[in-house]
Amino acid sequence: MTSATAPRPAAKTVRDRLIDAAEVCLRAKGIRSTTVSEVAEVAGVSRGWLYRHFPDKNALLGAAIVRLNEAYWSDSHAMLEQIDGLDEQIAAGIRHGRTAYADPGAILMKLRLEEPEEFAACAGAGVQGLVPDLGEFWSRYLVVAKERGEIHPDTDVAEASEWVARALLSLATVPGQRLDPTDHDAVLTHVRRYVMPGLRQDPALV
Repeated sequence: MTSATAPRPAAKTVRDRLIDAAEVCLRAKGIRSTTVSEVAEVAGVSRGWLYRHFPDKNALLGAAIVRLNEAYWSDSHAMLEQIDGLDEQIAAGIRHGRTAYADPGAILMKLRLEEPEEFAACAGAGVQGLVPDLGEFWSRYLVVAKERGEIHPDTDVAEASEWVARALLSLATVPGQRLDPTDHDAVLTHVRRYVMPGLRQDPALV
């Protein structure tokens, strides 16, 4: 009688190892201070072997940024889809955004804000892409809120999603005197008092 053995995980390709190494370097040093030689050393390959897979530093770090970006949005959606109600989702989004900014493991916002030119060169979007990305992220939740009657039925979802994105960025990253963004209950009250009424307003009356 033979016993079944679990299949071995597939070995990572050299390209994947290089992207892993690039991410390690980005977390530790940011874009400007990361060099191709350092990434190759962390990956355990020569510079010549690295250049077989990526033509330059921007392409290499860009691949790591794209992968981080995809993972961040996927994790964010998984978190918010467990929460009912747009007001609760927005408040949770603010808390998640602050955690992502403070956590060295989630470096996208940090890179975009602190090294916008370098980020643009690597990712092709730059800091100006942050609001559109966030707006697109929130659009699915506004569509559902519209269907549930939580916001006005004539709401322009694309426009309102960008407005929500701007509000979240401000609340998550800009200090103030009257609201503690680390206090979930206070943030939820703020969202219900100011953000939700704006979304329930008839656009034709403005």
